[in-house]
Amino acid sequence: MGRVQDKTALVTGAASGIGRAIALMLAKHGAQVVVTDLTEGAAREVVDEIISEGGKAFFEPLNVSETAQWAEVTAAVKARCGGLDILVNNAGITERGDAESIALSDWNAVINVNLNGVFLGTQAAINIMKDTGGGSIINISSIEGMIGDANLSAYTASKGGVRSFTKSAALLCAEKGYGIRVNAINPGVIRTALLNDHLASFDDPEQETQRLIDQHPIGFLGSPDDVAYGVVYLACDESRFVTGADLVIDGGYTAQ
Repeated sequence: MGRVQDKTALVTGAASGIGRAIALMLAKHGAQVVVTDLTEGAAREVVDEIISEGGKAFFEPLNVSETAQWAEVTAAVKARCGGLDILVNNAGITERGDAESIALSDWNAVINVNLNGVFLGTQAAINIMKDTGGGSIINISSIEGMIGDANLSAYTASKGGVRSFTKSAALLCAEKGYGIRVNAINPGVIRTALLNDHLASFDDPEQETQRLIDQHPIGFLGSPDDVAYGVVYLACDESRFVTGADLVIDGGYTAQ
């Protein structure tokens, strides 16, 4: 039996990178996974991979910053699965820009996805979970929400907001007796296709890669599965006494 056997899990931004790894890992441990993303083709490939390995999954399109789409997706999940046990708010974007120069449009774009999307997802999940025995909400934040980055002002603000909002939602659910736990995961630099594309833009990608590695005392960059294992822990009953917490998965970056 898997650690989340027969639970229903919804993962946002699940078509690639960390979200894809989370969806695959939850399915591996027995969950039925609702794969959501704006990139339908890649998302359906994740669904097909899960099914080919004997798991259960289906696709739902979702723009996390749109209230109406959350209502449509959660209604579809409730009708098809009877409820929702796990929500992973993973979808996120970034725009480079410091506090002095970032355009308001870029700022709002990041906040709408990274923070408002987490708020809307959490609210939607609470409204389902509180009537069906509870559940686990896991918000993917970042070490950028714990430290400063001069060139990522909107991203750091959004991720810091995710961390604080997570604690607020966790306290609400505990005080109301909903049986819903809400936690955040803060990854360090994770080796995804997006990061590889970023590294390829440098004149010396190997030098830039080593610079990033040197920031992590453990001596290497994380993989998407490193985050996915953390999600499985927070999603399963082994973490029943954990709520309002920050799980830092960063190779020692923030310990310095």
